[in-house]
Amino acid sequence: MLRRALIVPALLLFCLPAQADGVDVGKPSSLRNLVPAGTIEKQALQEYGQLKRQAAAKRALGPDDHPQVRRLRAIAARMIPFADRFNPRAGQWQWEVNLIGSSQINAFCMPGGKIAFYSGILDKLKLTDDEAAMVMGHEIAHALREHARERMAKSQMTQLGANVLGELIAGGRYAGAFQAGGNLLTLKFSRDDETEADVVGLDLAARAGFDPRAGVTLWQKMAAANSKAPLEFLSTHPAGEHRIKEIEKHLAEVMPLYQKARREN
Repeated sequence: MLRRALIVPALLLFCLPAQADGVDVGKPSSLRNLVPAGTIEKQALQEYGQLKRQAAAKRALGPDDHPQVRRLRAIAARMIPFADRFNPRAGQWQWEVNLIGSSQINAFCMPGGKIAFYSGILDKLKLTDDEAAMVMGHEIAHALREHARERMAKSQMTQLGANVLGELIAGGRYAGAFQAGGNLLTLKFSRDDETEADVVGLDLAARAGFDPRAGVTLWQKMAAANSKAPLEFLSTHPAGEHRIKEIEKHLAEVMPLYQKARREN
């Protein structure tokens, strides 16, 4: 069990060496190109719409004037302008943020910028704005780095087999075989995907003026809550001390972005 105190030393702010321009996670996997971006974004739009209709039918879809809805949309409005740094397509997305009344500790951002938070993650973890921004940044990062496209491509490569892959590489004969499919809401990402989403999310949040050190307190809260009862969020978002260490390792790269944003605002 993780027993760290839910405190990040204030002196850390002054101990971090300045870095030039945030994190560098390299280029996204080229495998994602096997699944058309437009196709997966269309699927995401359909699934997101269905989720909203189901929530509305249960009177669980947060209205536009709900304080938490306004809060989440304000956080998103500060972060989205920096999204195209990691994905040029993000500038074309029809971003949307909604709140679903549920005890689940969960949140997601689907391909195309469709974001949803469950009220449980805000209420049970008592998230600060900075911590909520860490969650949102992480989820947005999955969409920006197109992890869902990559997962689907890898899955279909396995199903089609090595022979088909060889012919695909040689002549593109099976290029049309790679399509979106499955349920985006239940898609599980790899540990590398999760780490990348953490790092990119820190960068986005810091540029928007949210304290990236909240990434540490967020996962401490997650670990503490999970020790009482298994969290739905952690079934698809592995947690642990290694995750906090990874975040701490990148603070030196993003704290200057946060400090710059604070000075400018």
